[in-house]
Amino acid sequence: MIIPVCCFSCGKTIGHLWEQFKDKTSKGEDAKKVMNELGLERYCCRAIFLGHIDLIDTVARFKKA
Repeated sequence: MIIPVCCFSCGKTIGHLWEQFKDKTSKGEDAKKVMNELGLERYCCRAIFLGHIDLIDTVARFKKA
């Protein structure tokens, strides 16, 4: 739902990069190029960004009973 603050495998802080990544890729830039610019070199960090689905807006509509 929310991008993790740190990478699960290596512990690098990656949460602050998500908005930049999302903005640039939504404008049509190549994900590989954007991740290189942001300094995401390890495959574990890249996998989190490529596999993440932003569901926070969908989940926020429901109330806890």
